[in-house]
Amino acid sequence: MATAFVHSSCNTVSGSNPQRRLLRDSPAASTSTTRRWSRVNLASVARTLFSLINAGRVREAASLFESTEKPDTFLWNLMIRGYANGELYEEAVHVYRRMQDAGVWADHFTFPFVIKSFANSSSYDDGLRVHAKIIKVGLDSDLFICNSLVTMYSKFGLLSAAERVFYEMPERDDVSWNSLVDGYVSNGEGWRSLVCIKQMQEAFGMRLDWFAITSALAACSLELCLEQGKEIHCHVIRNGLEPDIKLQTALLDMYCKNGDMVYAQRLFSSMSRRNIVTWNALIGGYALNDEPLQAFASAIKMQDNYMIPDTITVVNLLPACAELRSMDHGKAIHALAIKKGFLPHLILETALMDMYAKCGDLKPSELLFEKMTEKSLVSWNTMIAAYVQNGRNLEALQLFLHLQEGPLGPDVFTISSIIPACAELASLQQGTQIHSYVLRAGYGRDSVVLNSIVNMYARCGDLNISRQVFDRMMCRDLVSWNILIMGYAIHGHGKAALELFSAMKDTGLKPNQSTFTSVLTACSITGLSDEGWLHFDSMQQEYGMSPEIEHYGCMVDLLGRTGDLRAAIDFINKMPLVPTARIWGSLLTAGRNNRNIEVAEFAAEQILRLEHDNTGCYVLLSSMYADAGKREDVDRVMSLMRQKGLNRTAARSLVEFDGKTCSFVNGDRSHDQSNKIHQVSSVLSRKIEEAACDPGAIFDPIDAVMKKANSPNRHSLRLAVIFRLISSTVGSPVLVKKNVRICNHCHHAVKLISGFSGREIIVGDTKIYHHFSDGTCSCGDYW
Repeated sequence: MATAFVHSSCNTVSGSNPQRRLLRDSPAASTSTTRRWSRVNLASVARTLFSLINAGRVREAASLFESTEKPDTFLWNLMIRGYANGELYEEAVHVYRRMQDAGVWADHFTFPFVIKSFANSSSYDDGLRVHAKIIKVGLDSDLFICNSLVTMYSKFGLLSAAERVFYEMPERDDVSWNSLVDGYVSNGEGWRSLVCIKQMQEAFGMRLDWFAITSALAACSLELCLEQGKEIHCHVIRNGLEPDIKLQTALLDMYCKNGDMVYAQRLFSSMSRRNIVTWNALIGGYALNDEPLQAFASAIKMQDNYMIPDTITVVNLLPACAELRSMDHGKAIHALAIKKGFLPHLILETALMDMYAKCGDLKPSELLFEKMTEKSLVSWNTMIAAYVQNGRNLEALQLFLHLQEGPLGPDVFTISSIIPACAELASLQQGTQIHSYVLRAGYGRDSVVLNSIVNMYARCGDLNISRQVFDRMMCRDLVSWNILIMGYAIHGHGKAALELFSAMKDTGLKPNQSTFTSVLTACSITGLSDEGWLHFDSMQQEYGMSPEIEHYGCMVDLLGRTGDLRAAIDFINKMPLVPTARIWGSLLTAGRNNRNIEVAEFAAEQILRLEHDNTGCYVLLSSMYADAGKREDVDRVMSLMRQKGLNRTAARSLVEFDGKTCSFVNGDRSHDQSNKIHQVSSVLSRKIEEAACDPGAIFDPIDAVMKKANSPNRHSLRLAVIFRLISSTVGSPVLVKKNVRICNHCHHAVKLISGFSGREIIVGDTKIYHHFSDGTCSCGDYW
């Protein structure tokens, strides 16, 4: 009976009733059924799509999505979210655009993932457009959307726009605050980040979560705020957050970047768990704080603890190789990176370039740079800096020009790297062009760039322009003052340098070690003995600073100027620091200028004990023997140089003319006006009453051609000076840059030539600028 009842019921429902059959077969009934089945189908697709996306199977999810007929907003949102969370931002943007083309309405779940995709794909214009659309549809008060907008504008570097969105939000949560804090940190605004965190705690009573604490620690690393970092550490301990390995690693990183390796090691030792990120932070900290041996020791301990080195380990060890100047270690790590399959890797390749360059071998750096499949601006900057560090300034300038032609374009770090190349090349023209570029590119208020420009003009010989740039700076920091004081020092304007020092103190700035290096250099170059001792004493008594080796070197220079060489030797012996070649070099110079061969030989012996391949020491000693007429000693010194495989740096003098840099070597005849230059040189030589060929100036093997080329009236400086005298406007100053120290013969000759010609002649050698005028020199004949 029950069975019969069931069958009877089924028959009735399934269509035996004519009225029900009519309703089922009507168009309205058909549409309703289709919609019901469509909803069931879309729900099933949504469940499957959701599962695939959560499992990270985005490609399979995409295939299912494409096979779905007329997906609704929910399905479109799922697909956009899947791509965005999988960091496939371009694909997420493409799906959003298709959604718009299909006429499907985007809702408040759509926009956060779309904004995230635009932010991470650097789609600035699209980001602005989607913000405008959000305002148009009235979703600009939605909490999640606003949080996404704060993050997007921060990633675009538009902090003012991020702040505007943040402060106009009707409500804010932890994510809102953390987004703004992280935005400040990612844009290098550490202080603003810390202020925001304080405001978040005090004004709004919000508790710092894990994300806020890690951002705060990153801010402390940026601004080198060790005390604030320790306060955050205390907060972590009080709130029971210390056992978290991520927080402990963030704390470790903060201590390392603030240079406190004692605290870093103590924290590391107390950690119950360590992962590869923790070990990498410690290794990087040692490398960053000039403890390369500890970095390698930590890497070995890490492997003893069954941790396998990763790419970051290798990147962190490379600066340690550079610090040790150990090419062997660097090559071994490079080989490890190849063996482990870490290459190609943009950051690692850039770190390898930097390591090889700092070890003095540019060839591997160049090969790595050329073969890089992808070059970032950091890669370009590293290669430019590598050329500058290794004295290949012309190649640095050429690479800089090549960078300008590409899509990346120079940034502040590029400019700061290339300007010293202009200074070394003494290329005022190139320096002026880069200065113009700085102003056009909007870097004219950046103190780091402007400091480099002030230094560049001073090093290129134009102290007036250097001072003009300094005076126009909106914000002068301590580095700005130090650079200009040193600029006046190397140009022999000691009193002006000391006046600047007083003006600096009047602004409230406190001098540092570099300031006193500049001040004492000014005193030593211009022979301001009393002032020098006054500032040397005040450095210790008034400011509590311990003098460094450079400061002691300046004082040895000052004692040498007075001619009291015994006092200079006593001063060196009583130094609390071990004398370096720099100190003994000052004594050697003092011995030469005071014609005391015994002291000079003693100083040279100390230098060669420390640096057996110090070519400058041999050359200076041989020059002194030559001036004293001791030909046998000259030959002996030159013979020692040949035995050690040392070669004198070929003298070269540079001048700028008609938009080009002209280079002269001794005896040069490669220029169009060579005949005229040599004729004028011979005339001036006779006027100076100088021998046509002074045997005292010949240090090379006896060879008639070499003798003639090395005659004082054929020295590169003499030829360069004469070239500028005959090719420039009468009365204008002459500027020459020399790659080695000026010799006695040329110094004496150029003094007289300045008197004969009535022209100021400025000669920059490797130490100072000599301003010759009316037969005198700014150095007072002591250099």
